[in-house]
Amino acid sequence: NVETVDKFSCFINPQMPIPERITELTSITDEQVQDAETIEVVLPKFLEFCEGAVLVAHNARFDTGFIETKCRQLGLGELTHTIVDTLELSRGLYQLKRYTLDAVCKHLGISLENHHRAVDDAGATAEIFKRCLLELEEKKVESLADINPLIKAGIDVKRLRANHAIILVQNLTGLRNLYELISIAHLQYFFRVPRIPKSVFNQFREGLILGSACEAGELYQAVLDNDSPEVIENLVNYYDYLEIQPLGNNEFMVRNKQVPDVEALKDINRRIVELGEQYNKPVVATCDVHFLNPEDGIFRQIIMAGKGFDDVDNQAPLYFRTTDEMLEEFAYLGEEKAREVVIDNTVRIADMIEKIKPIPDGTFTPEIPGANEELVQITHDKAKSIYGDPLPEVVEKRLDRELGSIIKNGFASLYIIAQRLVWHSNDDGYVVGSRGSVGSSFVATMAGITEVNPLTPHYYCTECKYNEFDSEEIRANAGKSGFDLPDKVCPKCGNMLSKNGHDIPFETFLGFDGDKEPDIDLNFSGEYQPRAHAFTEELFGKTQVFRAGTMGGLADKTAYGYVKKYCEERHIRANRAEMNRLVAGCTGVRRTTGQHPGGQMVVPKGYSIYQFCPVQYPANKVDAGTITTHFDYHQLHGRLLKLDILGHDDPTMIRMLMDLTGLDATTIPVDNKEVLSLFLGTEALGVTPEQIGSPVGTYGVPEFGTRFVRQMLVDTKPQCFSDLCRISGLSHGTDVWNNNAQDLIRDGFATISEVISTRDDIMTYLIRHGMDKLYSFKLMEAVRKGKGLKLEDEKAMVEANVPDWYIKSCKKIKYLFPKGHATAYVMMALRVAYYKVFYKEAYYAAFFSIRATGFDYELMCQGESVARDEKARIEALGKEATDKDKDTITTLELVIEAYCRGVIFDPISLEKSGADRFKLTEEGHLLPPFTSLAGMGGMAAKSIVEAREEAPFNTIEDFCTRAKVPKTAVEQMRRLHILDGLPESMQMSLF
Repeated sequence: NVETVDKFSCFINPQMPIPERITELTSITDEQVQDAETIEVVLPKFLEFCEGAVLVAHNARFDTGFIETKCRQLGLGELTHTIVDTLELSRGLYQLKRYTLDAVCKHLGISLENHHRAVDDAGATAEIFKRCLLELEEKKVESLADINPLIKAGIDVKRLRANHAIILVQNLTGLRNLYELISIAHLQYFFRVPRIPKSVFNQFREGLILGSACEAGELYQAVLDNDSPEVIENLVNYYDYLEIQPLGNNEFMVRNKQVPDVEALKDINRRIVELGEQYNKPVVATCDVHFLNPEDGIFRQIIMAGKGFDDVDNQAPLYFRTTDEMLEEFAYLGEEKAREVVIDNTVRIADMIEKIKPIPDGTFTPEIPGANEELVQITHDKAKSIYGDPLPEVVEKRLDRELGSIIKNGFASLYIIAQRLVWHSNDDGYVVGSRGSVGSSFVATMAGITEVNPLTPHYYCTECKYNEFDSEEIRANAGKSGFDLPDKVCPKCGNMLSKNGHDIPFETFLGFDGDKEPDIDLNFSGEYQPRAHAFTEELFGKTQVFRAGTMGGLADKTAYGYVKKYCEERHIRANRAEMNRLVAGCTGVRRTTGQHPGGQMVVPKGYSIYQFCPVQYPANKVDAGTITTHFDYHQLHGRLLKLDILGHDDPTMIRMLMDLTGLDATTIPVDNKEVLSLFLGTEALGVTPEQIGSPVGTYGVPEFGTRFVRQMLVDTKPQCFSDLCRISGLSHGTDVWNNNAQDLIRDGFATISEVISTRDDIMTYLIRHGMDKLYSFKLMEAVRKGKGLKLEDEKAMVEANVPDWYIKSCKKIKYLFPKGHATAYVMMALRVAYYKVFYKEAYYAAFFSIRATGFDYELMCQGESVARDEKARIEALGKEATDKDKDTITTLELVIEAYCRGVIFDPISLEKSGADRFKLTEEGHLLPPFTSLAGMGGMAAKSIVEAREEAPFNTIEDFCTRAKVPKTAVEQMRRLHILDGLPESMQMSLF
């Protein structure tokens, strides 16, 4: 640009001749530049013009690289110039998302009307350069030599152009280094894809083998661009081996006119082979495999089309070739050389690699110093506080047997960890629910990890420690829970005896030999869960605890959508069988990563996570705030401890109920007759089935409120606690109730107490029929996992006089729920139900605050008739009802029930309503929160409360200004008279 020569005196020789031919040069279009004859005419003039000049280009690697390559091809010699790249200059000076020519022009306000026309692009580049010079002048930069250090300091490394490379693990040191490199790439340098700066790779290179990769590798690009011998030599020496690939992999370069023909692709491969010979580097022929067979390429096309790629119909043949196919592919190198790159050098690289496993064998669990002694102490102390000292034989035998297995197999630390988590939550006022089969362990009960007592049904006295494990009453209630025993007075002190015990075998939890790793799952309050997670970091150290990562595959429905769209866009008529084949080929392909809702992986002290796997942000969201395992947590199962600290609504609801009523939930009796009657009728609520539209009163009772389970209650007519446990097991199993137990009960083959409802039932049932304990355990494990029965198993069961209906039921089952889990669920349900019966206002306030989704003040707090009309409207939709409609129906059922029980909803109060939870007024009415307004989000509701606490609202104008509530919500509040009494503004109030 002639005008700027004087300004650039510190960069460009002011005596530099400026030929008039510049006008001729800058008028050439991109299309003409692609023409060989035009290039031959232009380039000599260009060389003369550039003699001793500073050449400025945007993305100089491509522009000047193209020119340099053409000059060499035409024998015109080398360019003698200095290059200033305005793209890299802009990257160092400005913080932009993109640094394309048009993006930088837009940022700097530079006109670029005809982008991609050479004369306009050149003018815009000059203008960018002028602006950059002003920036450089302010930064006291006075020579070209000073630019690079300045720019390097300001460049975001993550946004630099990346090249591909292949990293092979040579040994365990290399594996650890690779895992750390992958972690760094995801956590520190992720930009669209994970990246590793060369400088970082060099720090972790030990034990790794580096290959030059495909056409996206820097060596291939250097050969393509005909870079100087010095550049190429440095690159070749950097890699441990060089790669060449089949011609089909790079044919897109011919289509894109990067090379003239396929022969040019062969020449590039020949050149790489020559470099290998020249610098004594092995050259390996690789496939860049993305799928196994040639015909599988259609699946990759469909998935890429679904992701929006526009070149899917020109897929490279990236399938796994046989040795013969590879030899034929590289025959143009000559038979001997083809064999060398395809076979000999491949084996040579493979022989450099030791036999290692990606995840080490063994179990690596954290050790708590003194865990064995501590577990023995706290469990015996607890047992003695309940059953007295000395302990009853049945208690001591069960406790010692479990402790022996736990300590022998090194599981004591896991129990202590769970115990500390639960006690920490309890100390903060939140109950913890147990999940899974942990309720099968009496040690877990005595350690305070679970409230489920797995001993046989029994009585005990809290005053004098009298206990009773075998009596007429107990024998009369065989097969039931201890909670189902009749009330009894202590024969020693006259105190009313406590009842407990659910007869759950320990083997369900730790296996028959006690060596199965315990899986302790716990339900914490959702609002307490973050504190529980933070406590694990305090317990083990922040560098030792990571969220359990998950891998999300392409779902059936999504895959079907991809296939359907692919076929429609290409006018492909595929029959159902072909559609199913294509969907099956795409289903399960990795789509994204995520995190387990509550799982935490714990690395023991003295070990690093990089000895097991890399880490990353879930779904690569760098602002996620949590770090997960890079591998799906299932791959780490049995190696690292996984703590399941799950967030659940029930403990949150219990906490709110305790706060509202002052009644400690742990003191609630679980055998209250009125509460148990809810599962048979509605009398305890003071309403009729017709009023609430349900023959039972379990709306909103955890695990028993859905239409499906309510119908089970009607069908089975549960009479006691143990019946409810069986129903819980039946409702959570797969192929256990429908077409199985339901038919057996209906047809009179068995009662609710006889059908298989939980996995533990099978083991105890078969042992009672005289079958071997270990064999009974193995049959239970097979059935509960859906593996059915073998012929010899059926024969053994027949010989033990097991009924035919029982054997058939076992063969249908796909999954069985653990009895300990079912028992814990029922205990929690009965506590909530107790509040529902005896503290109705508190119950509905807690339910609508914690569990109700889609509570709508306008539909639900304007009277029973409005709520019933809305329920009828949604029910009339039938199958057209949305998931949101179904959630609304569930909430409306509780709202109507509350109205029928005489509960009163007060209007929302600008002065008293909470942000997101219902309150109880002095009169016992329910005061809805601001979030009960449709469209009122949690943040907006919170801002109302915060602004109100600062100062009362004087006017509607004041409310809108300080509360920052959306206009739509303000209008709704006007319409519902919530803002009544507030003047519009101070001006109006003056008059």
